[in-house]
Amino acid sequence: MEFYIQQTLNALQVGSVYALIALGYTMVYGILTMINFAHGDFITIGAYAMIAPAYAAQAIVVIGNFHPIPLIICVILIVV
Repeated sequence: MEFYIQQTLNALQVGSVYALIALGYTMVYGILTMINFAHGDFITIGAYAMIAPAYAAQAIVVIGNFHPIPLIICVILIVV
């Protein structure tokens, strides 16, 4: 039963990310009436900026483990 609950939560998480990406494309297309593919670049930069410091061995040795909240705030500042 735990497995099915975890898979349901995983599906909701991934689905919400896809929904946010689709909403971003829809909003840009609705305002500009042309598709802007730079939206995906920002998503990629944000994902890399979130994953790289969290898992890099050198970053953990030098600065220690990152707490999630300051890391998310830093990623928002990097992407915007």
